[in-house]
Amino acid sequence: MSPDRFLAELASSLDHLGTLARQPRDTLARAVPACPGWTLEQFFGHLGSIERWAAAVVRTGTFVQEPAPPAEGAAAWFLAGTAPFLETMTGLDPEKECWNFGPRPRTARFWLRRQAHEHAIHLVDACQALGLEIPALADDFMLDGVDEVLAMFTPRQLRLDRMPHPDKAVAFQVPGATSWTLGPGPAVASISAPLPMMYLGLWGRSNLAHSARIEGDAAAALRVLRGPLTP
Repeated sequence: MSPDRFLAELASSLDHLGTLARQPRDTLARAVPACPGWTLEQFFGHLGSIERWAAAVVRTGTFVQEPAPPAEGAAAWFLAGTAPFLETMTGLDPEKECWNFGPRPRTARFWLRRQAHEHAIHLVDACQALGLEIPALADDFMLDGVDEVLAMFTPRQLRLDRMPHPDKAVAFQVPGATSWTLGPGPAVASISAPLPMMYLGLWGRSNLAHSARIEGDAAAALRVLRGPLTP
């Protein structure tokens, strides 16, 4: 996807999240089901921290420490940072060398993709916490997100020994799209699901073990699904 497409998705998610962050104090005290242990207030503090961290990395091109959110008023802190964050993302040079945790070449383009998906997934979380309908996401964007997980995050999880290495190969399939295979040799099982279900499921926002179609060696498929495929 082009930098402009990522920026458009990011701006849209930020707009929605900005509206949702302007809730009364008692509403911000609600739990976020997808993020156990967090209230909405803490959830928006996390986003504010991530945005300030990513923006500082983009500006310096180097690793920096993620700032901690304030103990109180985290939603307001998040709202205060969205405009400068989006300005930084809009003004970056996608091809500029920049630290990130993806594969080489390491450029600032990584952060456009990562923050677009970070905010899209967390928009889903906020909508679920508030009992709201989840805004529709474009197919090409969700397909890119599936690729980000299976071609970047999961190999990183394996490289860092954060999940067991598959002893058998398992294929992930979205109807009408390219498939991805994890593990050695030919696939002994396949996990297939419609695009929205796969996109959300890879981030644990839907249960692929129950909702996806699993063919072949189900035990091997379930072992891979347990991952964790993402941090």
